[in-house]
Amino acid sequence: MNRDLHMSVALFPGQGAYRPGTLAGLWERGDDTVRDTYEEVDAVAKEKLGRNVSSTVFRPSPPSPATLLASAPDTLQLAVFTTSVAAHRLLAERGAQASVHLGHSLGELAALTCAGAYDLADAAAVLCERISVLREHDHSGGAMLALGCGRERAERVVALIDHPDLVLAVDNSAGQAVVSGPADAVATAAAIAAQLGITSTQLRSPHPFHNPLLAEARRQLATRIAPLRTRPLTAPVYSPILGRFYRDGDDLAELLALHLVTPVDFRTSLSALHAAGAREFVEIGAGRVLTALVTEALPGVHAVAPLAGRDDEAGLTAAAGALRDPLSGDAVARPAPVAPAAAAAAAPAAAPAPSAPVRIDVKELTSQVRALYAEAMEYPDEVFTDDVLLEADLGIDSVKQTELLSRLGDRFGLGVPPAGLRVADYDTFGKVVEFVAAGIAP
Repeated sequence: MNRDLHMSVALFPGQGAYRPGTLAGLWERGDDTVRDTYEEVDAVAKEKLGRNVSSTVFRPSPPSPATLLASAPDTLQLAVFTTSVAAHRLLAERGAQASVHLGHSLGELAALTCAGAYDLADAAAVLCERISVLREHDHSGGAMLALGCGRERAERVVALIDHPDLVLAVDNSAGQAVVSGPADAVATAAAIAAQLGITSTQLRSPHPFHNPLLAEARRQLATRIAPLRTRPLTAPVYSPILGRFYRDGDDLAELLALHLVTPVDFRTSLSALHAAGAREFVEIGAGRVLTALVTEALPGVHAVAPLAGRDDEAGLTAAAGALRDPLSGDAVARPAPVAPAAAAAAAPAAAPAPSAPVRIDVKELTSQVRALYAEAMEYPDEVFTDDVLLEADLGIDSVKQTELLSRLGDRFGLGVPPAGLRVADYDTFGKVVEFVAAGIAP
């Protein structure tokens, strides 16, 4: 494939992609797309599980991820799926179209649904059956653990424990892999990781996904969803579980059931799509779980997470500019860099009349930048004073700072970073605000 096509990829996140309040503003304003999407899923979930989604996630004080996992893990999975479908529809309304869909674990169902494989009611039925069979047939008490290392070290940790049901479940990046298995084996993995200097985090997961412990649930799920009608795909969908694109002749019931017991190789999938020309990545769901992995694995690509900030509408507008069909010839809504010599040659003989200067409310700008940094780092707003040292005082290293500057570029439409930009030059929060103000002013 021509690497100059700059393919765009819609990323559909899985289990952890829930943020309280996501799309709540659009729901409260009566947005037809958001309302219709959630109400259609509500109807199926009410029939099959005796619960709905919208009454939980759009309550005045929505539950935290931990609370939702503890009290209603079924609703958590439904919320992740429904948010992705609603986000995809909202972006489609804004003229956004991805070249490829890429789902992560549970996100593959949303990726397939948004590519036309199922209508929404049938897709919601697939998810409800998945929830039901896991509830009925998973008695393992298993867990999942994210390790701050690559696949090779994670596999060595698994080999040291030598438990038949502890497996490498997900290969996310060079710096993150996930293991799943019985709770005691997972606890041992965390202890060994600590001894080896590897960070670890137990994931908010109700089941040990991508593990043969779920073999009976897999068989039951394939049988239950087999009668549901599937349709030809309207967009390519790449599977990190299958290691290939879905085909119209695939038995989706068998393959979606297979997900429960088969590992996810997200890192290799990103590399394969990047080699094929993928340069634009947009997260179709709440938060920035997948775009963070993308920017770590593929420095230099453009990654956007429209539902990771406080203004969903602004995020969706920015994402619509990044997602486009490269075969249609539509331009990306970001300026291309111009070489200085070419710019000088193209300059008119007489300079145009200067435009009115842009008036910048520095106080409001500072507040917005502070909110973005506070949310990204999970720090209180008040720590971001003008003179605070981002790395020395707050531990924001150059990699994270590069990501944050990229997000500021997306948020404020700063375009292509200037040549020779050095992250080290913006070592205090005040200098970051000055950088954004300077980019807006022209």
